[in-house]
Amino acid sequence: MDFSGKVAIVTGASTGLGEMIAEELFKRGANVVIAARHEKQLVDVANRLDPTGKHVYAVKADVRDHNSVKNLIDATMERFEALHFAVNNAGITGPAGTAVPDYEISDWNDVISTDLTGIFHCLKYEILAISSSGGGAIVNMSSANGVVGIAGQAAYTAAKHGIIGLTRSAALEFADKGIRINAVGPGYVSTPRIREMPEEVLSQFASLHPMGRMAERSEIASFVAFLLSDQSSFSTGGFYPIDGGYTAR
Repeated sequence: MDFSGKVAIVTGASTGLGEMIAEELFKRGANVVIAARHEKQLVDVANRLDPTGKHVYAVKADVRDHNSVKNLIDATMERFEALHFAVNNAGITGPAGTAVPDYEISDWNDVISTDLTGIFHCLKYEILAISSSGGGAIVNMSSANGVVGIAGQAAYTAAKHGIIGLTRSAALEFADKGIRINAVGPGYVSTPRIREMPEEVLSQFASLHPMGRMAERSEIASFVAFLLSDQSSFSTGGFYPIDGGYTAR
């Protein structure tokens, strides 16, 4: 799992899980392009990971806008002249505890355009760049709730289910063309934002997993790196829960 000489894009990398995935790939030797809407946070992450500025490149991008995604891919190719890996992580949760009749149309559109259409935009341009670079791998971030329902979060649940279908269709289209595409489904992850919640909420989140805890960011990041690596060279079109048994019940 030495990624020296490889180029990776990670979206939603200004904080949380995306930040940790970017760090994992950088530690394994990759040149990493990190993308997000929040430019200041993004630049702070880039400077923390690579003060030299040679191997981590921050690009402001909004996955809801296909032109913004195209600019991201163009900037990557201009800077590093190749693209081998992509982790499509950008996403939002949207309102919680809101039944379908009460869900605002604008909230639905925002979640779907970010979480599902955003990944379509990324795949549309990443696949072409990876193909021109000799092949590689893509990981799309779904969720444990991509295969089960969650009341009060219809848009998020629908988007995460949709990501799995999109992943499988794209994987079949490029299975014999040197590009592997998989999806992962984390359960609740102990991100900095999650850890700011009250202790009783954290306990509730932990109790949802048969293992009795939330995932650490590093556990998800290392699995993503595995799926990008040649160690998973016969894996494509798969959905891999990383959920402490959440979906096994």
